[in-house]
Amino acid sequence: MKTKILKFSMIFVATFALVLTSCSSDDDGGPTCNDQIMNGTETGVDCGGSCTACTAEPTCDDQIMNGDETGVDCGGSCNACVESVDLTGDITEDTTLDPAIEYTLSGAASVQSGVTLTIPAGTTITADAASGDETSTYIVVQKGGMIDIQGTESAPVVMTSNNETPGDWGGLVILGDATTTKGTDATAEVGEFLYGGANDTDNSGSISYLIINYAGAQINPESQYNGLTLYAVGSGTTIDNVALLNGTDDGVEFFGGTVSASNFYLENNQDDAIDWTEGWNGTLTNAYVLHTAAGFSTAVEADGDNGNPSLVNLTALSTQGGTALQFKKESGATITGLSLSGYETILDFRDGGAVSNVQIEGVDADVDELYANIATVDPNSFAWATGETVGVSTILTGNVSADLTLDASVAYELQGTLSVQSGATLTIPAGTTITADVQAAGATSTYIVVQKGGMIDIQGSAAAPVVMTSNGETPGDWGGLVIAGNATTTKGTDATAEVGNIIYGGSDDTDNSGSISYLIINYAGAQINSESQYNGLTLYAVGSGTTIDNVAMLNGADDGVEFFGGTVSASNFYLENNQDDAIDWTEGWNGTLTNAYVLHTVAGFSTAVEADGDNNMPTLANLTVLSTEGGTALQFKKESGATITGLSVSGYETVLDFRDGGAVSNVQIDGADADVDALYANIATVDFNSFAWATGETVGTSAILTGNVSADLTLDPSVAYELQGTLSVQSGVTLTIPAGTTITADVQAAGATSTYIVVQKGGMIDIQGTDAAPVIMTSNGENPGDWGGLVIAGNATTTKGTDATAEVGNIIYGGSDDTDNSGSIDYLIINYAGAQINSESQYNGLTLYAVGSGTTISNVALLNGADDGVEFFGGTVSASNFYMENNQDDAIDWTEGWNGTLTNAYVLHTEAGFSTAVEADGDNNMPTLANLTCVSTQGGTALQFKKESGAAITGLSLDGYTTNVDFRDGGATTNVTVDGVTIDTGAAYDAAATVDVAMFGWATN
Repeated sequence: MKTKILKFSMIFVATFALVLTSCSSDDDGGPTCNDQIMNGTETGVDCGGSCTACTAEPTCDDQIMNGDETGVDCGGSCNACVESVDLTGDITEDTTLDPAIEYTLSGAASVQSGVTLTIPAGTTITADAASGDETSTYIVVQKGGMIDIQGTESAPVVMTSNNETPGDWGGLVILGDATTTKGTDATAEVGEFLYGGANDTDNSGSISYLIINYAGAQINPESQYNGLTLYAVGSGTTIDNVALLNGTDDGVEFFGGTVSASNFYLENNQDDAIDWTEGWNGTLTNAYVLHTAAGFSTAVEADGDNGNPSLVNLTALSTQGGTALQFKKESGATITGLSLSGYETILDFRDGGAVSNVQIEGVDADVDELYANIATVDPNSFAWATGETVGVSTILTGNVSADLTLDASVAYELQGTLSVQSGATLTIPAGTTITADVQAAGATSTYIVVQKGGMIDIQGSAAAPVVMTSNGETPGDWGGLVIAGNATTTKGTDATAEVGNIIYGGSDDTDNSGSISYLIINYAGAQINSESQYNGLTLYAVGSGTTIDNVAMLNGADDGVEFFGGTVSASNFYLENNQDDAIDWTEGWNGTLTNAYVLHTVAGFSTAVEADGDNNMPTLANLTVLSTEGGTALQFKKESGATITGLSVSGYETVLDFRDGGAVSNVQIDGADADVDALYANIATVDFNSFAWATGETVGTSAILTGNVSADLTLDPSVAYELQGTLSVQSGVTLTIPAGTTITADVQAAGATSTYIVVQKGGMIDIQGTDAAPVIMTSNGENPGDWGGLVIAGNATTTKGTDATAEVGNIIYGGSDDTDNSGSIDYLIINYAGAQINSESQYNGLTLYAVGSGTTISNVALLNGADDGVEFFGGTVSASNFYMENNQDDAIDWTEGWNGTLTNAYVLHTEAGFSTAVEADGDNNMPTLANLTCVSTQGGTALQFKKESGAAITGLSLDGYTTNVDFRDGGATTNVTVDGVTIDTGAAYDAAATVDVAMFGWATN
């Protein structure tokens, strides 16, 4: 952008020069109205006077020299005209330039001995060399002269060319009095300049914030100028913040001397970015070299005797291959903080020089080493020179050889392998995103690895997780995160991984490779070879001293996580749509994984869990796996095994797969040998909500209920529960349902017959509804028969004996404990139950199998069922305050010898086709109905007694039935008493209602 502004200024000055020249030539050819000159009687250029009137009043921006202007739109009452001054020639006295003046350079400007040239911030000098004069166009500070360049970050000094072509001019040359191997008063290759002496503290001035562009003019067939040429410049000279751009030769070259410099940016210099010879022995600190144009020579070339200069923090990056560092003859250097990326040749020793001449990070240079460390110089610091908005993206590649902390405000691009070396720690703060660049280095070579002895510290949070992803957003784009530790593995010590020759394994089971918290890894699983792929997170022999918590592995082409031996434990893992195995281990891993949730919604995956190799009995504590695509849940190969507690499996075709003849006893599930015939369809033991930080979904408003409740569980009334299939409360377990909870049967999920809630014999339910907030069990279809309602199996007596089998679900019920307690129910609404079991049977709204008197049931509404409202199968349970409306078979039904009491029951029939208000069947244990009011608007039968069944009824009120009392199968009327006397089959029993329907407003409103 700055270059374009300068070009515009040059056009402006040229226009001004044209006007001045034209004004001085009025008498050539005579005045005309189209000669582009204000002459004759004109008051403007070709207008006014004897010419056509000017089209506008004179202004300071009409591009006409008019009014009192002395130039086009300048001078007079307008702004001062821009001055242009040519600096060419000898500068023989102290001179300070003016940043308001545009300086040109048409030849050599030479600062003589004893003279200082001061160039303030914001000054621009533009080389304007005629064709063929480039060699003679440069700025030189002679030996004994000084230059003071006072640029700032916001207003650098700029030296450039008007043609904007590399090689336009000769750049800046400084000649000093320090030592050089060429001796005193050596002659430079251009201009016969003299340089060199004995004063190593020589001061040739200071340079701060200088940009030199398009230098490198040809001197002779063998030589060119550099951007900045330093001949024997001494240590008293200060040089800081210099950018050397687009030169045809070197960016900077040191010819001997002792000067040090810092903060150099060198971009696309066609020979060497940095060059030295003649024994330079200063220090260059923080140099960034960039090559994006092909054909350059090197990033660094060193020649001649070795003065052992120092390079402190040198980052060189090429997108065009080439050579990074070249050392000729006996030259050398001490280099620290070296980062090289993209070069084909890293170190090139010419002329037989010893590699020991070059010390890199304290040791001899290694010609086989890549030195691909992460950048040690931040290109952001040179935004003042590049004009780019740098810093929004930074490339990660190479070795991290010293502790490094990333910046969460920077969008990092991973280009190739980022390797955290032994002894170094990579810290990644909360909110950092690293995006693998799919095109930069190829998927197989693009991954992050923490080498054995290195550490990683991922500091994500629920609000700001660390994200590792890819720009292609396709499974298999990159290799994920690999950590190599020093713990034990069946592969022994210093095993070699299948990728990158990564070494892992040792004898320290407490090895610490760092910590990971709140990390998302997406789109990993790149192909390594025809047999292998990367995982999202790969843990080679990682030890128990490492902490790993809250990790999400998403959309991987291979495993989500794989443990290769080691002892590391981890917790709170979310694994979604990893195409091979969600969780995999081998080589004897024996840590613990706590709270893992696996989700498969894309077909073609392998397993939720694959275990292979020797069995060191790792532990999985709370594992929930859910598939909408079938597939295999758990697969164990060879002798592998595990101890698993809190297992919940849903939607898989194969639950357990033992390959290679491994014993099922190797796998312990909830304290027993694995059972290949068991479904392990327990209710989820890991809350999907807890991973909202990774999924980005608004979870928690809806949760699925299905499977076995194997541990005490309390629902949350703020969650809308969906019943998908059977929810079974196991023996010894209590399901607590607080006031205000709603459970909605999903009609489509598993089929009506399989969708119900059952409390198994020995289990308990605690429904804690209130008048203001009842518990509701309903269906999303809102049709009678949508689902199977609530079934409770108890241990009380029944005429079917002990351990009878119910007509659905192989539910076992009945025993000898008439005081059995299956829990408590208060303020419960059951709607749309009565699903078909078989051609002869349906579910009821509330089914009570051998439930004992220790169970308390009160305030229950049974609405719109396709079969009975409530049915008692034996047992001794009593209940009260029942409201039953439009149940299509019987509102109240009992059989198998029930002998409890039902108090305050109200039955309402407003739809035709029902069977009865009350049906009693089987042997007569004389249950009691205390206050029974039944109302029908559709006729029908009120009370029906089959076989020898009977009851003691008090407070009976019947209204609207065609048949009030019906005895089937020859049972004796004496089996039934109403208010203490034998029932009268001809009586109307039409007394006023004994139960006030208003008491059920909590259910009917």
